[in-house]
Amino acid sequence: MRNTFKIETERLVLRCWAEAHIDPCVQLCADPVVMQYFPDVLTRDRTLKLIGMFRDCFEKHGVFYAPIELKASGEFIGFAGLDVHDEEALPIGGCVDIGWRLKRSAWGRGFASEAARAWLRFGFETIGYEEIVAFTVPGNIPSQKVMTRIGMTQDERGDFEHPKLPEGHAFKRHLLYRMTNDDWQMRTG
Repeated sequence: MRNTFKIETERLVLRCWAEAHIDPCVQLCADPVVMQYFPDVLTRDRTLKLIGMFRDCFEKHGVFYAPIELKASGEFIGFAGLDVHDEEALPIGGCVDIGWRLKRSAWGRGFASEAARAWLRFGFETIGYEEIVAFTVPGNIPSQKVMTRIGMTQDERGDFEHPKLPEGHAFKRHLLYRMTNDDWQMRTG
């Protein structure tokens, strides 16, 4: 992975994964409160595999879920970014999705929205995507609020059953939010 990737916002730096991010990310993904809307917490090995998937996405597509650092201190507070799904991965077909995961001490301070807006700008203005989607389980109201705050609109007709979860799983159903490049241009002028 090229180590030159960096997006800066007023308070945040999003950059390539480095060794210093590994242990804090392992702690983040092992926190049962942070992971309450996911099927389960992740072990160290599963978190390392996840980071490997993020790096692979960057190599293939030029986008990924990147570590979020506070600009003032360099502290790792989570990750956010874009992921590219092929036609067969999800019932909604091929898509680019945006997402985030922050440690509890970073909640409620606008960091998820700030990082997500930076990724929307990158995805629409630098890469030129026509649409970016987001999805979450119905109970994840905080994430839905971020999706709305950054200008995404729920597409109830697009809600879907996640294919990686078994029938009857509490998190099988996912809500779909969308934003088009035209929507972004109208919001940002």
